[in-house]
Amino acid sequence: MSEVITSREMRALEFNAEYFGVSRVQLMENAGGNTAVEIASRFKPDKSIAIFCGLGGNGGDGFVAARHLSTMGFRVTVILAGKAQDIMDDAALANWKPLEALRQTIPIHEVYDSTLIPEVKADIVLDALLGTGTKGKLRPPILQLVKKINSVNAFKVAVDVPTGIDADTGEVLGEAVRANLTITFHKTKQGIEKAQEYIGKLTVKDIGIPKEFERLAGPGDVQLVTKPRPSESHKGDFGRLLVVGGSETFSGAPAFVALAALRTGVDLAYVAAPEKTAYAVSSMSPDLITIKLEGKHLNISNVSALKNYIEAANAVALGPGLGLHTETKEAVKAVIEAVESAAKPLLLDADGLKAFAEFKRKLNTPLVLTPHAEEYAILTGKKTPEDLNEKASEVQKTAAKLGATVLLKGAVDIIADEKRFKLNFTGNPGMTVGGTGDILSGIVAAFLAQCIDPFEAAVAGAFVNGAAGDFVFAEKGYHMVSSDLMHWIPKVLNDPMSHGKVRIASAKTG
Repeated sequence: MSEVITSREMRALEFNAEYFGVSRVQLMENAGGNTAVEIASRFKPDKSIAIFCGLGGNGGDGFVAARHLSTMGFRVTVILAGKAQDIMDDAALANWKPLEALRQTIPIHEVYDSTLIPEVKADIVLDALLGTGTKGKLRPPILQLVKKINSVNAFKVAVDVPTGIDADTGEVLGEAVRANLTITFHKTKQGIEKAQEYIGKLTVKDIGIPKEFERLAGPGDVQLVTKPRPSESHKGDFGRLLVVGGSETFSGAPAFVALAALRTGVDLAYVAAPEKTAYAVSSMSPDLITIKLEGKHLNISNVSALKNYIEAANAVALGPGLGLHTETKEAVKAVIEAVESAAKPLLLDADGLKAFAEFKRKLNTPLVLTPHAEEYAILTGKKTPEDLNEKASEVQKTAAKLGATVLLKGAVDIIADEKRFKLNFTGNPGMTVGGTGDILSGIVAAFLAQCIDPFEAAVAGAFVNGAAGDFVFAEKGYHMVSSDLMHWIPKVLNDPMSHGKVRIASAKTG
């Protein structure tokens, strides 16, 4: 695991921590408490300290620190950047309430206009205005408060990152606090090394997030891939997916992929299939656009007809229900080459993955492979170890060798690329029913079509697919069919934390 973390990764991790039972209130208590302890280790409690707090999570850390420092005997004053009634962050609000009861001990100044900034005389100044998510130039009254902090002749301490420093790039956002000490949490932030003159001495404090949580898929991973939809959005802005699959025997598989992708949020899903199969797919849903390919199964003569669609697509999913005719395997190789030439992200599943196993190599385009255990054995020529950690290590080696993201489906999904791996625990034994893997492929491919990083797409897809299956289990027990999952995909995407209640209920019922 890297010892550096980005702001978005940290937000996702905090979200996941809450899902696994460590609440944001707990994390905030640990952050503020450790900040107070660090200050108390450097100064005697006869000192005065001015704590500048924002209205969000960073301010909440400051509220906690104020309470602890006051209890230790420090003379504390709080300067709030705005009105208390505007604190909307739930965890911050929970930690603001005790301060309101301490107004006789801790003077509080609500600065919702720069003219209300008080004169500050203190031995120590604590900057808890803005945290790691800050982007764009600072605006009043934050800008003026940063200038005030810098003007005070005091030892300056920054919480997580000095206000005005972009935690990811180290950019100064117009003005920034010049700290003597920065107390950051869990891991150092990516941009801190590039802003040394503003950081001062750096110390990293634990806030109660086990490092193991970094290797577990959760709702935060869904948040990472969820894109806002501006009111001026147009058709195609959220991706076009081309699904190449189907044969005389299997028409449902490519349809499941495309329908799941549409439920995930792509604007258009094309299914390219042999002519009779394509007509069968068309009859399943008017939402699907089909491309009728000549022949009873995919063959080399179809490739030229597919090239324009590959160029128009934002991602391609290849393999569901294709069959393994000799000429189909030849066509798979040619389609992969066309996708590679067009530099489009590619997801290989089922028969497409089996065909790829015969000539496997690194591709010059983003690649996601979604095998189950038997397909993985075909791909690599060996079975995976029983031990979960050993299995994850083997999958990561395969991912590195192929320059791909590998999503090994199982009771615990393993998602790996060359540098990272995560484990996904959503899902249940009812999902052994045929078609759930196709839905997973559709979800992951939809994220790829929306230009999401392949590893993040695969992690989020595994969580969403399994969580949808868990909602179906809560409703129907093991009497599920794959199409049941479609209804729950939007639920998980809109409120990924909601799965926590289903997870707890499932654990109680065994």
